[in-house]
Amino acid sequence: MATTNPVPRFPDGFLWGVSTSAHQIEGAADEREASVWDVFTAEPGRVRDGSTAEVACDHVHRHTEDVALLAGLGVDAYRFSVSWPRVRARGGLDFYDRLVDDLCAAGVRPVPTLFHWDLPAGMDWRERDTAERFATYVARVAGRLGDRVTKWITLNEPAEHTLLGHALGIHAPGLKLLFDALPVAHHQLLAHGLAVRALRASGARDIGIANSHGPTWPASQDAADVEAAGFYDLLLNRLFADPLLLGSYPDGLGELMPGDVTADLEVIAEPLDWYGINYYAPTRVGAPQGTEIDFGGVRMPAELPFSVREITGRPVTDFGWPVVPEALTEILTAFRDRYGDRLPPVVVTENGCSYEGVDDPERIAYLDGHIRALHRALEAGVDVRGYFVWSLMDNFEWAEGHARRFGLVHVDFDTLKRTPKASYAWYRELLRQQRG
Repeated sequence: MATTNPVPRFPDGFLWGVSTSAHQIEGAADEREASVWDVFTAEPGRVRDGSTAEVACDHVHRHTEDVALLAGLGVDAYRFSVSWPRVRARGGLDFYDRLVDDLCAAGVRPVPTLFHWDLPAGMDWRERDTAERFATYVARVAGRLGDRVTKWITLNEPAEHTLLGHALGIHAPGLKLLFDALPVAHHQLLAHGLAVRALRASGARDIGIANSHGPTWPASQDAADVEAAGFYDLLLNRLFADPLLLGSYPDGLGELMPGDVTADLEVIAEPLDWYGINYYAPTRVGAPQGTEIDFGGVRMPAELPFSVREITGRPVTDFGWPVVPEALTEILTAFRDRYGDRLPPVVVTENGCSYEGVDDPERIAYLDGHIRALHRALEAGVDVRGYFVWSLMDNFEWAEGHARRFGLVHVDFDTLKRTPKASYAWYRELLRQQRG
């Protein structure tokens, strides 16, 4: 595929990849214990189209085909997740053993995420014991795969898992705790720190986390809107970055956390080799409006001390998310400015968009714009080492079911046939040019 305006050249050694997650693509085949998502999706009305991940993309049975798609794409690395419920079942790590072997044989670097929201049913992030059990599971995975896996991710997006799953009840496990969900955030961060220690003990030397971040824009310069935007930024950005990078909670939030917070922060702030940022869009925030708001399918309660507002004048994805590539540059430079030398090298661990169709020029334009924005961050002095597209293939998109398509590869959910999209060919050509 010809590119009339080539993307600027990234440094040699820059890591190009794609991402997926276990619950969204694997299916329940070949022994998998139930997760909180299996329980959640079994309840009528929880998923937009009524679907579940019982089959999803049937990746467990079709992973050989999917590895061939990765090899054909020409990526350096594949970010997937390990299903804790699958590891607990009779087959244990056998599937991931095969997958990692096949990836290595195809010349694709395996980059596993150890938790991507599919908590085993019966466990609860409100309980401190879950963090300790997570570390035991991580040690088991590292012991089995660590001879071939050299780059690890502990958790994916604890902010969304806390907010959507435990504060607002939109995702599994469907709790509506609002600010009483803060212990969930703390225990996930503690789980991360314990996992880093377990990985280090296994010999791992390339460890990061995948946190979601984006700029928060005040709806106006009125003091109430600026204050509300600052609070939202604290909850969605600083609450999950400050403890990891600075060893402290922002603005007194540590006083609301359970347990010996000072001791826990020493674990949470275990040094990282790199910091993962998932970016999709900025958020425009204003003062509370006193009414419940439906924002992109998310019901925002009236009692929240902020309200999320629409960003106008921008194209939107099929999900209704605004397309703002320059905000990726903004969040990366903001992190560099905020954390200075406490910020390790950065990897963009997710970036992508939902559009229908196999011929998908909108996705090509989206990726092109965001990769150029990433290069501008590099030019501004941000130490960015990699970029992963979300996602390799269309999948089970959580509470949206099969209604949203983020993949470079189209999946027919009736036949499970895979069809590379135009964006797959575009990304393949981009990678060829970057190495040329």
